[in-house]
Amino acid sequence: MSRSHAPALLWHRRTFLAAAGAAVSLSLLPLRAMAEPEDAEDAVRKLFGNRPIREGKVTLKLPPIAENGNSVQMTVSVESPMTEKDHVRRIAIISPRNPIPEIAIFSLSPASGRAEISTRVRLAGTQSVRVVAEMSDGSLWSGKASTYVTLAACIIG
Repeated sequence: MSRSHAPALLWHRRTFLAAAGAAVSLSLLPLRAMAEPEDAEDAVRKLFGNRPIREGKVTLKLPPIAENGNSVQMTVSVESPMTEKDHVRRIAIISPRNPIPEIAIFSLSPASGRAEISTRVRLAGTQSVRVVAEMSDGSLWSGKASTYVTLAACIIG
């Protein structure tokens, strides 16, 4: 091989390696690591149909800053006397940024005593979490809270 072809071969090899590296990098990226807001709304519709949802009666407590999205403490409470005639039937926690928007669904009854749940969840980044409560009369109530997550969880890929 003569010296005049060596720079051309080196350039082609570098171009090929750069293109191959870029292709491999792109294939490793997740196609969809987070849900879209429409996915969260679809999740709510799947659970509760097209019934109207009113704001109020539901309180969601989240820390303003969560240092680690792998374990975020939250408390949900719903204003209800929890009697046979007036109680919370279901509580759904919805995350618009998690890969699967339905974080948790809790079933309650008058035997639950009070409509309050404390749990830890994984969050895929800073977001506004929504809670929907279904009452025994079929009405739906919701509440929201936001948290800033410094280290996200739930990353696919």
